Amino acid sequence: MDFEALWLTVRLAVGTTAILLVVALPLAWWIASGHGAARALVQSVVALPLVLPPTVLGFYLLIMMGPLTAPGRVLTRVLGHPLAFSFSGLLVGSVIYSLPFAVQPLVAGFFAVDRGYLEAAAGLGARPAKVFFSVVLPMARLSVLTSAVLAFTHTVGEFGVVLMIGGNIPGATQTLSISLYDLVQDGNYAAAERTALLLVGFSLAALLLIYLLQGIRRTDGRQADIVR
Repeated sequence: MDFEALWLTVRLAVGTTAILLVVALPLAWWIASGHGAARALVQSVVALPLVLPPTVLGFYLLIMMGPLTAPGRVLTRVLGHPLAFSFSGLLVGSVIYSLPFAVQPLVAGFFAVDRGYLEAAAGLGARPAKVFFSVVLPMARLSVLTSAVLAFTHTVGEFGVVLMIGGNIPGATQTLSISLYDLVQDGNYAAAERTALLLVGFSLAALLLIYLLQGIRRTDGRQADIVR
């Protein structure tokens, strides 16, 4: 087991999930709060990583982060080094690549919130921010947890994007999935199997948690219908 790659993967997944929750919560609430061409366009852009080959996304991010483009040169001046082939670059790429996995569960959860509660809170004089944090988030808490689990898990399993942006630098940009690839290339199947089993076990545990949350949500929904 490559513990250095494991630690880097955990750091990347934690950082990506934290950033995504900050970005995805207001974005998902804005998408769920109305309709129109602008929201449809934003949803399409957010969902693009779901259908775009990871290497294509990684290629364009690599170009944007490099010194040959204006944004890349600005970032290099600000940070003192290019984003490409660095942990910071991996973090940026992971946030973009995992964005739909964070946003879509939140949009579904926000859509499911009974608008009657929101109208009642607004009628009592609560400001929009107060309504969101005091009413919407508690009612959509399982969706928030699902969003975090999916974002974290998806980041752990990334391969194409992180390889394109970060290369394969041990201790700097080599994640578990890339380490697994290297082990197979080297013919070290025993170590590769241990790494693969760890990733399979983690993915299975995450899926189990998500389906348990869905079961809790359905139970809560039935109980709410009975009360009404």
